Amino acid sequence: MFPSFKFFQVTTDAQILSALRSAENGGVSGADLSERLGISRAAIWARIEELRKLGYDIEASPHLGYRLVNDPDVLHADDLVARLGKAKVIGRDIRVFQETTSTNDVVEKLARDGVKEGVVVFAESQSKGRGRLGRKWISTAGKGLWFSVLLRPDLRPQEATQLTVVAATALWRAIHAETGLSAEVKWPNDILLGGKKVAGILTEMSAELDRVKHLILGIGVDVNQAASEFPPDVRKLATSLRAELGKPVLRAELATAILRELDRDYARVCGGHFSDVADEWEERCTTIGQQVTISIGERRIRGRAESLDDDGALLVRTEHGHLERIIGGDVTLEK
Repeated sequence: MFPSFKFFQVTTDAQILSALRSAENGGVSGADLSERLGISRAAIWARIEELRKLGYDIEASPHLGYRLVNDPDVLHADDLVARLGKAKVIGRDIRVFQETTSTNDVVEKLARDGVKEGVVVFAESQSKGRGRLGRKWISTAGKGLWFSVLLRPDLRPQEATQLTVVAATALWRAIHAETGLSAEVKWPNDILLGGKKVAGILTEMSAELDRVKHLILGIGVDVNQAASEFPPDVRKLATSLRAELGKPVLRAELATAILRELDRDYARVCGGHFSDVADEWEERCTTIGQQVTISIGERRIRGRAESLDDDGALLVRTEHGHLERIIGGDVTLEK
């Protein structure tokens, strides 16, 4: 028998993959799967065949039963759910599209339809991926992680910046855990490796005067692109985990690591412990302590980035000695 663990309300495929990964002896018999899932052995075999068609290398042995040998580098909702396990909020509902305009657009529609917070939408490619200020985000098919998360936090609109901070710290920890690379956080929404952007965060919000109705965290991570796959004008500014590491990264493992860290830090913020997340963010952020120029439309603010305030805004001591509270803008570090 494979070890006892609690199955939550997920699909048969997710339960099979979870069982295969949890098997102590490396394999799970069809009879055990049938008993646990409450379906026939023929139905188990049919689902195994479908998983094989998706690229999962599953061996069948009379002695060991079914055994998961290798995973394909694809994003499959059932697999992501199986890897993630029981999520408090973020990742309890995961959906994967082969292509969409923008995952933020999909989640915005789900939000308007009243879907519960925590749903995560991935796309293997985006035809109209975007970054901050309407900039285009290049979403190479099958090479990165392009996804959005729906949240309905009990926050005031001015506190929403906290969730950009949450996303940045979660990305830093997950990338470090999966690759060993130590990234830099650049305020407000960039993750850098060697001074080049490897991941970005786009936060979009619907709010009333005194409360956030819903918030969408859009995240893009360049994972397995070769340097030559970036357009020439982007190559000097962007990089990928593969380019920095020298070998490919399994996207499904990285995706679940990010969701796990996001879920953890979102719970900390909802529990009133944003200051703990902010302290960690400041340790990783290369903007703090630097002389910066921040462009907000036509306005330019120059000064020293000192810290975050309780709402997650950046506090900048200007060249005139005033302390400015900044919630967004383009940051240039002064040489």
